[in-house]
Amino acid sequence: MPAPASVNAYSLPLVKSLIAHADKLRVAIERLDNGATVIDAGIKAVGGLEAGRLIGEICLGGLGTVSLTHNPRFGGWPLSVNVHTADPVIACLGSQYAGWSLSHGEGKAAFYALGSGPARSLAVKLKDGREEPVEDLFKELAYRDDASETSIVLEVDKIPPIELIEKIARSCRVEPSSLTVILTPTSSLAGGMQVACRVLEVALHKAHVLHFPLERIIDGSGAAPVPPPAPKFVDAMGRTNDAILFGGAVHLFVGGGDEAAEQLANELPSSVSRDYGKPFAQVFKEYQYDFFKVDPMLFSPAKVIVTAVESGRSFHAGSLDEELLERSFGA
Repeated sequence: MPAPASVNAYSLPLVKSLIAHADKLRVAIERLDNGATVIDAGIKAVGGLEAGRLIGEICLGGLGTVSLTHNPRFGGWPLSVNVHTADPVIACLGSQYAGWSLSHGEGKAAFYALGSGPARSLAVKLKDGREEPVEDLFKELAYRDDASETSIVLEVDKIPPIELIEKIARSCRVEPSSLTVILTPTSSLAGGMQVACRVLEVALHKAHVLHFPLERIIDGSGAAPVPPPAPKFVDAMGRTNDAILFGGAVHLFVGGGDEAAEQLANELPSSVSRDYGKPFAQVFKEYQYDFFKVDPMLFSPAKVIVTAVESGRSFHAGSLDEELLERSFGA
């Protein structure tokens, strides 16, 4: 059995490329007093779709490819992002998933963010005198990485406090000078792009919530329209979600037989949710902006194909919804 791929080793050249080509990608690089590197991909910097595409590949731990194409399936919104990885569980859940809850301070001065990217696979905490992963998910994945240099992506519109950056470095057991923090505001072009890159990850997370055995997911790809930016956070967040909920399409290749593959296909699409049928910003508002009141079954691609590799049979479910996408993107 070969050793698992290192998401930090494979993503490091991409991080170095983002820094080396900062001028071309229109991102800003800042070295903090503690040596940490902060990359602004849309706060004060212009950033752009190409920066977001590269950040999407960094989030995947260097184990996937992200490309931009024009796809006529949505006449009004043809610009699409395409994602593929030959190791979807580790790339999507072991790196790209925004599963590390980070906070510093209290009250109005508090800073909160969800961390995604390769650093998650290094992060540990002390419990009963023993080191454990910061996220319980890594116990299920049975995956841990080991690296002396790492990066984390935060979907925020301001630079994190230096105390939080040092906490991230300590949790990852690296020096602050070996940590790169990439910032992608939701309302920016790079921010919207890197969220659309999560179309496959959303399907993997939904499969995990449905208790489908992750070891049976062999390969996968996905596509979603690139959302236009919106100046207000809730609108921008709504559009990035809707790109996947109404326009996302995913193809998974799984083991385990036809019955399990068909059941997964039928349960995966966003349309199975009680909250489906309205732009996400509207759903969010109706729940008084309480994210945890939203039906977790909503967070899924619109259309799925699940292929059972043993039989070669494929099962289709869900459909793309151009009308709802237009209500979100065209508002």
